[in-house]
Amino acid sequence: MNKIKFGIIGTGKIVDNFLDAALTHDKFELVAVYSRDIKKAEEFGSKYGATKFFDNLDVFARCGDIDAVYIASPNSFHASQAILCLENKKHVLCEKPMASNKIEVKQMIEKAQENGVLLMEAMRITVLPNFLKVKENLHKIGKVRRYFASYCQYSSRYDKYKEGIVLNAFKRELSNGALMDIGVYCIHPMISLFGKPNGVVSQAVFLESGVDGQGSAMFSYEGASGMIMYSKISDSKLPLEIQGEEGTIIIDNILFNSVKIVYRDGREEVISIKQRDNDMYYELDEFINVINSNERESMKNSYKNSLMAIELMDKIRNQIGLEYPADFK
Repeated sequence: MNKIKFGIIGTGKIVDNFLDAALTHDKFELVAVYSRDIKKAEEFGSKYGATKFFDNLDVFARCGDIDAVYIASPNSFHASQAILCLENKKHVLCEKPMASNKIEVKQMIEKAQENGVLLMEAMRITVLPNFLKVKENLHKIGKVRRYFASYCQYSSRYDKYKEGIVLNAFKRELSNGALMDIGVYCIHPMISLFGKPNGVVSQAVFLESGVDGQGSAMFSYEGASGMIMYSKISDSKLPLEIQGEEGTIIIDNILFNSVKIVYRDGREEVISIKQRDNDMYYELDEFINVINSNERESMKNSYKNSLMAIELMDKIRNQIGLEYPADFK
């Protein structure tokens, strides 16, 4: 298997976390960093051993020393940046959500297929070892009747927001807000396990900046239902749960660190294993393995799943009245 030479778009905290994991992967090599501020690119990239720095995205995308690009810019930039890199035959690992809306995601997928390169949404949950354990053991609880997921995490950026400083996480023009930032983590596992729901009913609490601070949604399936709660303005300690007729799968939190089955007769079975402390490793590992297998789509984070997820988020946004400038391009 070959080493994959990476270029990075973005210099935020999530990129620090990604690189902390990536640099432990024996098939990852960091080559380049792009930022609109060349000094920021140099300062950030030099910490991690990058040797090329760019403030021109076109030049970055054409660089022959880059095999693949990790995109961790604000959501509103995902589509245009990914498409430029895909057109230049770069594989693209794009942070969640893949883009602002379904139209953009379809354009990105089409461009990847036209150019024979891999595009994958960096949805870490659905490649975690313990999520895969849930998939393997789902049959043990019999007919599934309910899926419940909660991801409510009070954002440190919300303190700044209350001081009158609106950071990227709460900017409508960047296609941000609670649904796009963390609600997406509740939606993807549901889709991966159960496919596309028949319908959705949702609600949200809006902030003055024009984005949702929190929300919830109920999904209907044939003979079953799903419910998600997400928030950037409050905390929750509730576990996730998948209820079946023969038992219940209880997941400690959205990162699937601990998973057990509680059967109706009271028996308990722990099905989780020890995961890496920095679980971003697993999304990178999936991405690299797909490339080195000469495949052009991940089956775990497939195009179908990314399209279903963004379609559901479009429907939720339509119901709660959340529009982004990107929707009118």
